[in-house]
Order: sequence, then C-alpha cells, then structure tokens
Amino acid sequence: MAIINDPGKITGKVWKFGDNVDTDVIIPGKYLRTTEMIIFAAHVMEGIDPQFSTKVQKGDVIVAGENFGCGSSREQAPLALKYAGIACVVAGSFARIFFRNAINVGLTIIEARIDCEEGDTIEIDTGNGIIVHENVKYQATKLPEFLREILADGGLVRHRKKVGAV
Repeated sequence: MAIINDPGKITGKVWKFGDNVDTDVIIPGKYLRTTEMIIFAAHVMEGIDPQFSTKVQKGDVIVAGENFGCGSSREQAPLALKYAGIACVVAGSFARIFFRNAINVGLTIIEARIDCEEGDTIEIDTGNGIIVHENVKYQATKLPEFLREILADGGLVRHRKKVGAV
C-alpha cells in the first residue's frame, strides 16, 4: 500500500507500461455511456491488462514511456485512473489533451524517464520534480506552481470554487 504524505509527496508501488498508451486502452469506449466512477475504476487499463483493476491499490503509481494518454480526448481516462486509486502517472511524455484533462480532474502526473520495474517502489516529490528509486534521484519536469495548486485543490472545478471564481 502506498503512502501519500501530502499532495506533493507520494510513495507508491509501480505498474509499468510502455509507449503510446492510448485512452481506448485506459478506459475502453464501451464503458463511456455512464458517469459512474466505480464503473470507470472497475475497467481501468482493461485494454492492456483485463485484471488490472483487481490488482491495483490506492496510492499505486503508473510508470510509462512516451505519449501516455494519446488517442481520443476523453476525460474519462484520467478519471478512471484517479478513481482506481492511482496516485500519480509518471511518463516520458503525455499527450497534450490527456495532460490537461489529468490536471483538470486532479490526477497527479509528472514527466520523467526513470529506470524501474513493475512492483518496485518509488518516491515522488512533485513540488520539486524529484523521483527516487533505489537511492537514484531522477529530475522530472517540474510542474508550474499554478498547476500544482490545481492538483492540490483536487482539480480545476474545486480550485476555481476555492478561489471564489465559480
């Protein structure tokens, strides 16, 4: 089980995926007719690993290659990951629309290329953009402060309500 110390510090078990993980495998289209987050969570990553939702635990971390979240612009993809308990997605790069959708729904993401294996534990300091795995520090792309504030508030809608803009 992962430890989430605060929104900027995460320690979690790694689930490893490759390049070009598209939104169709994150949450297949046949589940998009609902707004039930429990359905999204129950079928998350089904297109790659049909048993993923039964194995993932709250606070786990996905580590992937390049272009994570490519494909359609469905915001259900980051929602499915968030409600399945994923604390953070670390990827070499993100598809642009997935990146913004993840921030908007409050799913922590960070761009970095790290050397680890599935089942390993990594520590992530999103505030400083540092990832530690087996005493090796990796410098990630540090998110701008305004994006970290949105994530800390739980997503864009909650953030806008907090600042009195809604």
